[in-house]
Amino acid sequence: MKIDNLFTSGKPAISFEIFPPKRDGDFQTVLQTIDALALLKPDYISVTYGAAGSERNNDTLELASRIKKEYGIEALAHLTSVGATKEDIKRILSVFEENQIENVLALRGDLPENPIVRDFKYAGDLVHFIKQNGAFGVGAACYPESHVESRSKTTDLIHLKQKVDQGVDFLVTQMFFDNEKFYEFKDEVRSLDINIPITVGIMPVLNKKQIERMVAISGAHLPEKFKKILNCYEDKPAALQDAGIMYACEQIVDLLSSGVDGIHLYVMNKPYVAKRILDNLSGILTTLR
Repeated sequence: MKIDNLFTSGKPAISFEIFPPKRDGDFQTVLQTIDALALLKPDYISVTYGAAGSERNNDTLELASRIKKEYGIEALAHLTSVGATKEDIKRILSVFEENQIENVLALRGDLPENPIVRDFKYAGDLVHFIKQNGAFGVGAACYPESHVESRSKTTDLIHLKQKVDQGVDFLVTQMFFDNEKFYEFKDEVRSLDINIPITVGIMPVLNKKQIERMVAISGAHLPEKFKKILNCYEDKPAALQDAGIMYACEQIVDLLSSGVDGIHLYVMNKPYVAKRILDNLSGILTTLR
């Protein structure tokens, strides 16, 4: 099933993101993560991807294939184009098709220190190529607070419009911690006639170093009430975890009440986090799904 079809019912899609093992020998642990997440019955699970040629790419394919074939859950395979040639991407897409992977999240990927630009300068170039070389459902990233490399919000929105016009079927946001930033972004996006579904990415905060690292990379704004939580509980791991999960729940309740298309949880391969959030929201989700 193409993931964009999940949004036609008017009910919010609930999804998770996982990543392949970072070291040899950890594959079984990731499979156990999928076992636990599958019990929560998400609408789809996305699997992150390394740069073309990475030794972890086969793990991404195998995990996505297992999610779909063994669990009957739709899989969204990430695909990055930085440093890749058209031949690289065409080969990967062929393997996806052979393994019945129907949905791809098209990303440029993080630039290395000395990037080599080959056939794909922007994610939009990758979107266009995927649409020309298969019948995939294509998702793409969007940035409520603008991409960190963008010169301005206006420039970022122009690039998003150009990317969507290449054939994007749905969007997934970068994490954010201030819902008002998302609502402002959504209004701006809709004013540009970008009317495809937008599912929001939510990252539950489990430790202070984790979020400081992610904020440094993404440029996400931290509201004052969020900073108070970090400062109050930074030396109390269990309390910070509880507070981080509750903050994510508060965000999600507000977003669902505002009619978002979907919630995408960056669960960092920790299924207990996803379970606690869905348990906390079970009454609300029952009324919406």
